[in-house]
Amino acid sequence: MGSSVRHSARRRTLGAGLAAVALAAGAVSCSKGASEESPKMTPAAAVAKAAKNAGDITSLRYRMTGEYPEQGRIKAEASMRMKPTIAMSMKMTALDQGKDGSAEIRLVDKAMYIGGNPEMAKEMDGKTWIKFDLSALSDKDLGGGAPGAGQAEQNPAAESTFLTGAKDVKKVGTEKVDGVETTHYSGTVTLDTLRDSFKDEDKATREQREKSIEQYEKMGIDKLTMDMWVDGDDKTKQFRMKGDADKGPLDMTITFLDYNKPVTVTAPAAKDTADLAEMMKGLDES
Repeated sequence: MGSSVRHSARRRTLGAGLAAVALAAGAVSCSKGASEESPKMTPAAAVAKAAKNAGDITSLRYRMTGEYPEQGRIKAEASMRMKPTIAMSMKMTALDQGKDGSAEIRLVDKAMYIGGNPEMAKEMDGKTWIKFDLSALSDKDLGGGAPGAGQAEQNPAAESTFLTGAKDVKKVGTEKVDGVETTHYSGTVTLDTLRDSFKDEDKATREQREKSIEQYEKMGIDKLTMDMWVDGDDKTKQFRMKGDADKGPLDMTITFLDYNKPVTVTAPAAKDTADLAEMMKGLDES
């Protein structure tokens, strides 16, 4: 293979890897049944209580389905640890992108790894993972959404609290989600009112939620329509957010499968990994 052909293949591979980063753009079994509001518990108060409980989450496993701007329809399942250190693993498929639409993402030790795509491996001497060094970022950056890393690092536990910023929260009814009885609430929130709703939170919480808000601003979204399903333990079992972005509709549903269970993420073997920085350096020097 000539050098120009190899360089072209490498550039296509890098493009596929960066597209995967943009795409990665991450069951409460003992529930007591649907959340039962007391006569004094308004829908807004019930949503606020669930949001407060989200602050106690140290790890979670969740399923994500829906439509993402530019990427189209996606589905994914992920495990994420927020404490003591940030780690995440996600298997994601872009349903409208054919054989190039599947990828596995791992975030561990301040590095992101993209793999699981055989088409990428063909152009990387058989290596099946690309490594993106995120060591310059703090844990707060990683937990709130690393710049350019997209959906993979957005913290769904934090985003599930967004309905607290709505002025029109209402109870829709009771529904089962994955066999769990829940109470369904809905409302709309602008990013400006969302920021106002966080002003009395502690600094760490404000910074984390601000990172999530910035991701939606970058998409050109200024208002979100939200639904939230709360279980009998006053925890969010599922939430859905919809918005109009510059490059297509956002309509994502996150279903929480379990909370605070051990999450272990391991980096792929070095022999199977191509470092993005080294690949870029090789292209620059050629």
